[in-house]
Order: sequence, then structure tokens, then C-alpha cells
Amino acid sequence: MAVALVLSLPPPAHADVDVSLWDGSRAMAHIEAQLRFTPRSMDMPGHQRTIDYIKAELAKSGLTSVTTQDFVYRGTSKPLALFNIIARLNPENPRRVIVATHYDSIIRAYRDARNPHAAMPGANNSASGVALLLETARVLSASPQPPVGIDLIFFDGEEGPKSLGAGDPDWHPIGSPHFVEHLNDYYPNRKPDKSVDFDMVCKKDILLMPEASSVKAAPAEVKTFWELGAAIAPKAFSSKITYPISDDHTALNEAGISSFLVIDFEYEPYFNTSQDTFDKCSAESLEAVGRTLLRYLYLP
Repeated sequence: MAVALVLSLPPPAHADVDVSLWDGSRAMAHIEAQLRFTPRSMDMPGHQRTIDYIKAELAKSGLTSVTTQDFVYRGTSKPLALFNIIARLNPENPRRVIVATHYDSIIRAYRDARNPHAAMPGANNSASGVALLLETARVLSASPQPPVGIDLIFFDGEEGPKSLGAGDPDWHPIGSPHFVEHLNDYYPNRKPDKSVDFDMVCKKDILLMPEASSVKAAPAEVKTFWELGAAIAPKAFSSKITYPISDDHTALNEAGISSFLVIDFEYEPYFNTSQDTFDKCSAESLEAVGRTLLRYLYLP
């Protein structure tokens, strides 16, 4: 029997923020830009180009508190250099909310029936989350200060040490566990109040369902986000709870930060194939997610 989240409308009251500023066409342009750097997996030239692009776009948005957490992963035959990117809005505010995604992509389209060694475009599975955060950064910088400080975190190494995602039987994220191991470097006095992680959020006719481990770890936050989403884009949000998914929110939850994942994991037949391309993405889907996030961040 399917389990559904019980939503109660109207959604919670929120501060006055103009969600129409969040522009899906601008977010689509960020996806298109990243695809020019493919392949964007660790230890490839496109990986560094993606880092440079993210930093440049954050600077354009006026975010001056941007740091890179550099580290080396030695769990493979060849050491891998990784870089988590942290951009802080209102850094003096002790109440922090993490908004996260990953920017690395798998090295090859291993699920592709015709050419499993093709470079992985990763329009949805990688570029869409980056686009969501970059457009959110632009809108936040042009809007009144939200009631919380916001840390936009672009995690590296989510696709695992072999950059093969689910094709690697020993898959595990690298960037987010490293970040929580060094949490005190960024939060010496108080942990963030909560965190939301985004992955695969641009598919046409997107349908977002609450993810089971998120509902268990952060039930109130999931309920609030989905209520806001159902009010903004009813067709994009379903109350039916889907199966548990491990992602960057997992490490944050294990560190004691109430965290949840927003993902549209139903992406067949394109998931991790050479067909995860720009034409599968939608400005309307990105707006549904981005405008919901904006409302969520301005809750009192």
C-alpha cells in the first residue's frame, strides 16, 4: 500500500518575497553552459572549468563570502583532488540553513545501451542542481534579507570515487562526508538549523515525491516544503512517499542536521545515459522547484 504525506493547505505563512524573480530560463542557461565542459567528472579538465564557472557566477550575484574546501581522496589507486564550494549569504546570522547540490558528474554513460563509454552529459543528473543554486543565489542577492543565513554548498564527489554512480557497487559520496567531518571549521558554535539537498530537478513534467529517509529524518521540513510546492506548482508535487535514496543529505543527517532530499528519481530511459541532455530539461520544472525553495527560505 502506498504511503502519502498528509498535506494541509493553505501553506504556512511566509515573508513577502517576489518568487517571480526566480527565472527558469536563466537556470536553463546555466545547464547549457555546464554541458560545454563535459565530461565534468573528477580529474578531468571539465571538472575545473565547472568550478571556475560556479565561482564566477556566484561573484556576479554579489556573493563575496565564497570559499573552497580542498582535500585529497586516497581511496583509489590514484589520489583525487576534490573541492567543495561554500557560498555564505548573511554570514553574520547565527541561524544557518544549508542549501546543497553536487556538481560532479559520472565519467561515462555506463547505462547507455549503444555506447556505454560515451561521455556523460549530466544535464539533469548534475547540472540541474547547480543551475538551481546559482539562480537562487542571484535572486537572494536581489531580494530583502531572509530571516536566516544561507549556505549554498556545491558538493564534489557525489558520484563516488570511481565517478560511476550506481554503476559502482562500492558507490558512496565523498564530498559531503568530508564536509561533515570538518563541520566545526564552518560552524564552531552552532550547527545549521536544517538542510535541503537538490538532485535531478529539471525534467519536463517533473513530479516530486517525498523521499522516505528524508521523511523519517526531517518530517516537519518535508511537509512544509511540499505544502509550499503544492501551492506554487500543484502538478509538480505529489504527497506519495517514494523509496529511500542515499545522497548528500545522508551525511548531513548523520551529523545531526535535519536534512531532506528533493529529487525526481524517475528518469528512465535517460538516467546515466548519453541521452541525459539539455532537451530533457524544462524551465517550468526548474521554476517550480526554485520558487518553492525561495518561499521556504523566507519562512519566519
